[in-house]
Amino acid sequence: MRSQLDTQWQRLQTSPFRAKFRLNDKDRLYLENKGIAVILSHARDFIDRRLADAWPKNDGKQTPMRGHPVFVAQHATATCCRGCLAKWHAIPPDRYSANSSGAISCS
Repeated sequence: MRSQLDTQWQRLQTSPFRAKFRLNDKDRLYLENKGIAVILSHARDFIDRRLADAWPKNDGKQTPMRGHPVFVAQHATATCCRGCLAKWHAIPPDRYSANSSGAISCS
């Protein structure tokens, strides 16, 4: 599993679009003030609400590009929409559930 993740991160880094996402000062401060446990809780909530459905409303547009560290991370890791989950992570819509893939997306 670890080598699969390493391979996936390397692949994501070759994408100019994915590689440009960085936390800004405001995101870093928010992360520092809230702590990683709270941010991971936010991430699970965002994923459950925005990606758990096989065909979410406005797929491809449901995750803002900025405004929360999780949003930036989702775009950087291609976990921002069902289309990216399928393309980059080979997670088809009919296989996803918050219980099975949410933990992977938040790790």
